[in-house]
Amino acid sequence: MNRTPARPGHHDVIVVGAGFAGLVAARELSHAGLDVLVVEARDRIGGRTWLDERMGMELEIGGTWVHWVQPHVWAELRRYGIGLAPSPLPETAAWWNGEQAVAGTPDQLLDLLDEGNTPLLADAMTVFPLPYSPLSSTIVDEIDGDRLLERIRSLGLTSEQASVLEAFWTLNFNGRLDDAAFTQALRWVALTNGDWKLNFEACATYKIAGGTKALASAIASDSSATYALGVDVASIDTSPGEAIVVARDGRRFTADAALVTVPLHAQDRIAFTPELSASKRDALDRGQLGLGTKTWFTVEGEHRAFVAMGAADWPLTFFQSEYVHDGKTYVIGFGPDAGAIDPFNVLAIQEQLSKLRPDLRVLESAGHDWVHDEYSGETWPMHRTGFLTRSLAALREPHGAIHFAGSDLADGWGGFIDGAIESALSASRTLIDARRPSDTRA
Repeated sequence: MNRTPARPGHHDVIVVGAGFAGLVAARELSHAGLDVLVVEARDRIGGRTWLDERMGMELEIGGTWVHWVQPHVWAELRRYGIGLAPSPLPETAAWWNGEQAVAGTPDQLLDLLDEGNTPLLADAMTVFPLPYSPLSSTIVDEIDGDRLLERIRSLGLTSEQASVLEAFWTLNFNGRLDDAAFTQALRWVALTNGDWKLNFEACATYKIAGGTKALASAIASDSSATYALGVDVASIDTSPGEAIVVARDGRRFTADAALVTVPLHAQDRIAFTPELSASKRDALDRGQLGLGTKTWFTVEGEHRAFVAMGAADWPLTFFQSEYVHDGKTYVIGFGPDAGAIDPFNVLAIQEQLSKLRPDLRVLESAGHDWVHDEYSGETWPMHRTGFLTRSLAALREPHGAIHFAGSDLADGWGGFIDGAIESALSASRTLIDARRPSDTRA
């Protein structure tokens, strides 16, 4: 590889953000022999994954689950010899039938969901026969403007079927469904060959042994990149033909290129020179829909594993018990609007839980507001109508010496750790190939 001697303090690539996209990109670029600096605004790596000590246990405050149907994250786990930690298999279930709570079995809840999901998702493989090439589909142009909620309501479901199905997709989007793209639901399910139940298993069944921190630390350690934490990037200027990265505290870094991996809703905090293209600007202005909440809480007593699904418009729509420890049961709750409930408000959580499980008493709670966190602005990325045809390609386009990667931009498992890794691999390959002599490129 041809390399010009670096000026003192000058780098080949500056990676902005140390989430999984930034970590993987830094590793790949450094393995290719490049001088890489990673700048991260937080005081830790991991981005929207965060294993933290809360309520007497280490809990995943952000992204959590992985699965062997996700090829990129599975390859990383195999690479570093990291195993899985299964979530408990639910033994009981409760759900809202549109009018009242119903107690039953997890299989009964799955059957109810199947009655809606089977017709809703029947064309997943027809629309996305190559799930990792979503823009190659000839049908997407025709349906990318279709709203998921309208599709659900056109199925002629019973009140109970509609209630659980709308809640299910509100959970998946971690946001409101008003402008949720039908194509986003189809993309997800196409990744598991049209099997929505396998897709659901991939979303919430297997955690990383040692937590997301174990994998993030392994990737970071397998790299010669330099990491600078606490660097909050204010601007990136590429008008002189190089990337000049300036932090809010005035620190200045230079490189031949920059790779921006921050979440979509955090990119507006960075001033780009030249200004971003109109198509990129449009995509950032529209944003995405993962604007919900995740809260952990404990309930008194050691209970059998359970799952519970409320109504789509409740502040907390879904509950799943995860651990039993020291006379308490640890439960995760998800809701579609971060502004609708405080994850530390025990009384508010109790009110929501009691609609489905009045027998349980909430003791304490914990969480993090990712939506109002200035470094994320969102939870996991779930897309609006028109995203594939209007935004995805534009967001991926380099902007001078600035390149982009992240779970928002993934071909496959967008919204997952796997998608972040996939996007980072693609962007890294582009940067590496650009530095090779032309006669050595395949």
